[in-house]
Order: sequence, then structure tokens, then C-alpha cells
Amino acid sequence: MTGPLKRLHDAGLFLPEAPAPLGSYVPVIHAHGLLYLSGMLPLRQGTPIATGRVGEELDLVAGHSAAVVAALNALAVIHEGFGLEAVAGVVRLTVHIACPPAFRRHAVIADGASQVFDIAFAPARHSRLALGAVALPAGAPVELEVVAALR
Repeated sequence: MTGPLKRLHDAGLFLPEAPAPLGSYVPVIHAHGLLYLSGMLPLRQGTPIATGRVGEELDLVAGHSAAVVAALNALAVIHEGFGLEAVAGVVRLTVHIACPPAFRRHAVIADGASQVFDIAFAPARHSRLALGAVALPAGAPVELEVVAALR
């Protein structure tokens, strides 16, 4: 084992089975050397690992963990379709966080996903946007929008 999979393994992170779409869409599209992933949720076997809004029903640790799981799902989708070795890195990450209007700790939650991608594609880094949402699909606390570059 080498490259991204080894770095993830060494960090105690393992790819799950790629999640199936919850609707009428494909998990990833390749266009002009970029991979555009559909929204990645923190699912395990088709079910969210947690539901609710961060800062209300869920604390920061649960939100951060959900972002980690969503990032691993994104990597599983990439690996299934293209292999992680074919990817130079994530170029853009958007983290949608279900939270109340007064929530201000978006970066703490988004860091969960960023850390996974930073491990997998070291030393490559990515740009990021984190924002709040009233609700997300399946009641999930986070949803990731990922754009990755192929080598």
C-alpha cells in the first residue's frame, strides 16, 4: 500500500464502501481534468451517522466527526471511480453545516474534512468555504461539495 491509502491507514483512517446516491444523480463527474463530486453526506451503509443541527442537537465533536465521515465517503467515491493515486488533490472544498443562525464555529466542523484531505493528498492543500444551512438532506449535520484535480 502506497500514497493516499497508506497515509490514511497510517493515520488510522479507512475508506468505507462508496455510498450510493440518495436520488437521481451520479456521485462524480469528470470534466476537463477535474472531478466534481455530488454532495457527500456522513453516511454509513446508507444511514447518517448523526442527524440534527450542530450547536443544537449536536456538539462540535459530533459535527467534526460527521465531516470526517463525509470526507472519507468522498474519497471512497473517488477511489471507486478513478483510484486515489490518479488524484493530485482536492482543489476546492465547500462544507455546508446544519446549524442555528447564531452558530459561529464553522471552521471547527470544516476542519474535520480538511484534515482528511490534507492527510490523503499531502503536501497538497485546498481552498475552502464553510457555511451554515437550515437543513441538509437526510437530516445530516454536514454535506461536502468537493472538486478534485486529476494528475
